[in-house]
Amino acid sequence: MIAKKCISTALAPFPFLLTSIILSFFYQFFIFLTILILSIQIFFIYFFRDMSRNIEEGIISPADGRVFYAEKNKISIFMSLFDMHVNLMPYDGKVVSIRHYDGIHEPAYGNVSKNERQEIEIESDIGNIKIIQIAGIFARRILCYVREGDFLKKGEKIGVIKFGSRVEMHLPENCIFFVEKGEKIKAGETVAKFEVR
Repeated sequence: MIAKKCISTALAPFPFLLTSIILSFFYQFFIFLTILILSIQIFFIYFFRDMSRNIEEGIISPADGRVFYAEKNKISIFMSLFDMHVNLMPYDGKVVSIRHYDGIHEPAYGNVSKNERQEIEIESDIGNIKIIQIAGIFARRILCYVREGDFLKKGEKIGVIKFGSRVEMHLPENCIFFVEKGEKIKAGETVAKFEVR
């Protein structure tokens, strides 16, 4: 299944593929071009995939990717071109604010303080949670599926970032992370729990 609001982008190479197929019947050169465009089309569909995820207990990862850092009450997840880029709600809660900030498009594994971003603040029974979707060097658009005032269950889809990106999650102070820097994780997997003090 292709991610919501991404069908036109995922199928962008298709008209060129169709043209190349037709021309390949007349010119041998277009056979090689058809193979190339077909490969690009397959990658686009793969990149914009929206796969179901097993939703585990506790606070879950909002994204597929590699942990860039996990310290105190913050985690950062780098999504490569081969990770699913649909992001999930980490915990039951109400969306209280959505803010989009325009910016540059530096690599998502570096300093992203000036990059384009979207911040989603969630009010939950364990405290406020903030999800920050950050556009990377190839990413040119952050698509939001939710609106302020929406109440979402853990595991529901909140948005997608097109082409390489990073997601950060800020949790209440009483939350404890189970994951470490460099670890590969999937959206829906438990990454933290709330500890009563």
